[in-house]
Amino acid sequence: MGMGQDASLEAELAGKYTEFVKILRRTEVVLLFSGQYDRNNAIVKIHAGAGGTESCDWAQMLYRMYKMWCENKGFHVEVTDIMHGDETGFKDITFEVTGEYAYGNFRAEKGIHRLVRISPFDSNKRRHTSFASLEVIPELDDEVVVDIKEEDLRIDTYRASGAGGQHVNRTESAIRITHLPTNTVVQCQNDRSQGKNKEMAMKELKARLYLLEEEKKRQEIDEISGEKRAIGWGSQIRSYVLHPYKMIKDLRTGYERGDVDNVLDGDLDEYIEAFLKFEAERKINGQTKN
Repeated sequence: MGMGQDASLEAELAGKYTEFVKILRRTEVVLLFSGQYDRNNAIVKIHAGAGGTESCDWAQMLYRMYKMWCENKGFHVEVTDIMHGDETGFKDITFEVTGEYAYGNFRAEKGIHRLVRISPFDSNKRRHTSFASLEVIPELDDEVVVDIKEEDLRIDTYRASGAGGQHVNRTESAIRITHLPTNTVVQCQNDRSQGKNKEMAMKELKARLYLLEEEKKRQEIDEISGEKRAIGWGSQIRSYVLHPYKMIKDLRTGYERGDVDNVLDGDLDEYIEAFLKFEAERKINGQTKN
């Protein structure tokens, strides 16, 4: 066998090994998804914290990061509701992520995200800290039944809002639904069709009411067992420092990286995998203690 053939065979084996490692890694990650709804689609909401323009811009940066990550994973993203900031960015943005294990992945991102940077909106170039929260709920399958009574709903229609340069809906097709007993509010203004917007809003309402009932059951069990739980979504989970140094650190797992531009461009896999492994180890340790 000649030198050329040896090199060709070596390159082929190296390629197969790389592909094998990728498959093994994907399999390992799939095995870490243990939640009941991890395979489901996800409904994600980013909410800008206090701070006006700064936080609204940060919410938009987060949406861009997640959108790019979804595109790389082959997930489909559809914005269902949006409230633009007064000057730039988003006060709120809700989007649906369609794809296998969408919820399992996004569950790792639920919580408060903190940004530290030199503000591009400050003429004095001072350092600013901004916050945004990410909420995620699973889209429920048709098999899951939630009893929603028509008389418990208040349905309002309104004209969809749009920023300059975007189409502005001229009809009142946007939908806001309030579930009166729980004061749960959902809204959708993505589609020009009022019927489609109502359908998507009801899908979100169903998931929210189901999770509310599940949380109520958990709290009752905790009260009986005496267990105290922290409110997970309200805790700061990740810090994105762009000045005076560059570092994005997950405060739950300790995983950190200095290539902040890559992360903000959607390179999130390692953060999500680190959380899933951290969660799995915590469950095993909890079972061991019991």
